[in-house]
Amino acid sequence: MKHFLIAISFLFFQKSIGQELFLMTDPASNVPANSVGVNVLQSAFERTINSEYIYSMMPEVTYGLNRNLMFRATAFLSNRDKGLQAEGGSFMAKYRFYSEDDLNSHFRMAAFGRYSFNNGSIRQEQLEIMGRNSGFETGLVATKLIKKLAVSSTVSFEKVFDNEPNHTFPHQLGDHATNYTLSFGQLIYPKKYTSLKQTNINLMLEFVGQTINENGKSYIDVVPVVQFIFNSQARLDVAYRKELLSSMVRSAPDGVYLNLYYTFFNVKK
Repeated sequence: MKHFLIAISFLFFQKSIGQELFLMTDPASNVPANSVGVNVLQSAFERTINSEYIYSMMPEVTYGLNRNLMFRATAFLSNRDKGLQAEGGSFMAKYRFYSEDDLNSHFRMAAFGRYSFNNGSIRQEQLEIMGRNSGFETGLVATKLIKKLAVSSTVSFEKVFDNEPNHTFPHQLGDHATNYTLSFGQLIYPKKYTSLKQTNINLMLEFVGQTINENGKSYIDVVPVVQFIFNSQARLDVAYRKELLSSMVRSAPDGVYLNLYYTFFNVKK
């Protein structure tokens, strides 16, 4: 009976938020309670000054304490400075404070906070505590699911510091910004669920932007994503990020992502 209930919960999780598992941002939904998600996000972005590629890797571990609260730890590695090196890490918490559920839809809101530390060089105006800057971010996220379509949006405040011990943040650059995202996820396969082992295929389109508060410089990127979910637990994302417009200096705005994710359900005995 216990295994049957766990299986049903897997299926419900897959059906209800599969198309909400966005690549660029978290939805208002959390990972299931007492579950651990292990994630490796890899990217290759082309430098604007010499057409070489920056390779980055971000291993992550996410834990769902309960249905409303989750925690995440992330490590940053890249080859920006003399080969692949560990550059820092990040800690994040997200709390879902509002839920409205219906038979074929739901609406949820959550608040999140993140702190990052980084020892890498600072070479751009864009603020990016997920991999390039030390600092913190706090914001709100709202997600609406209607049948097979999910729409999610975030607004956040980001503040950066010096990258200790050797890289001072340039005084002439703005050190705090407003971030915003808008994400769409559509389940395209299967048309009908019959088994936990069915492969899910989701198509996503995400828009990611930032405005530096001191000077108004901004960028907006578009990120199309193809996502596969296997056996209700393993996930593969393939994406391309393209700058749509920008008024700021960015060292490598365009590139590709490969994301691998696996969820361990019911880890608490």
